[in-house]
Amino acid sequence: MGSVSRAEARRRRQRRVRRKVLGTSKRPRLCVFRSARHIYAQIIDDSTGSVLVQVSTVSKELRERLPQPKGNIGEATVVGSEIGLRALEKGIRKVVFDRNGFLYHGRVKALSEAARGQGLEF
Repeated sequence: MGSVSRAEARRRRQRRVRRKVLGTSKRPRLCVFRSARHIYAQIIDDSTGSVLVQVSTVSKELRERLPQPKGNIGEATVVGSEIGLRALEKGIRKVVFDRNGFLYHGRVKALSEAARGQGLEF
């Protein structure tokens, strides 16, 4: 029995979560991706395959507020509150949370709690 790489373990978790989590037009999917330095959040309607709202540490608006992204919890909190605000502007109140195979702690948890703090329900 060979050991599984970190990337393969994440892919397995991702597939397991995506079997259950599906975004509809009434309740779209909030998908989170994190790299070593950046964090990305998108609200996706899977029935049409369209991205309704997206925010990341590389988007123009946030680059001014976060000049040197370091990949920390503070930046994830800023991205989470911004995705929450933009979703409410578009009339999106309820979403399903897709952690995309990442463990729910650290930056992923900070982003989701900040989005909840802005009024998003998941």
